[in-house]
Amino acid sequence: SLDWPQYVTSQEETRKHVQGNMLLHQRGYAKMYLIFCQNEMAGVLSFNAIEPVNKAAYIGYWLDESLQGQGIMSQSLQALMTHYARRGDIRRFVIKCRVDNQASNAVARRNHFTLEGCMKQAEYLNGDYHDVNMYARIIDAD
Repeated sequence: SLDWPQYVTSQEETRKHVQGNMLLHQRGYAKMYLIFCQNEMAGVLSFNAIEPVNKAAYIGYWLDESLQGQGIMSQSLQALMTHYARRGDIRRFVIKCRVDNQASNAVARRNHFTLEGCMKQAEYLNGDYHDVNMYARIIDAD
């Protein structure tokens, strides 16, 4: 499960959250893209943080449960990484996900990310600490 919904509990909080994301997007420190299927919003694919000097981006994503397992996230992820790698903006793509989040770990593996390690008790969520796998993939511009 995601931790951010607990902090976005009203229309005003949602507005602030979206405005903050827009500002980070404009400044190049984060990017957020909506995924649509049949004109319905189905999920989000984002660079939660971008390190411009290191040309590294930390990827986050979620997809409606009814649409999972159809390759939608993998297709979206490949398109996003290809776009930013070709521009030369990002070459190191990182996915961090809880060890017990089988779906997110599978997305990383299916998209040729390498498991670089497991960070013990690295994420506090719903009152407990969780181990987090860190995957990375390097794509140099052609």
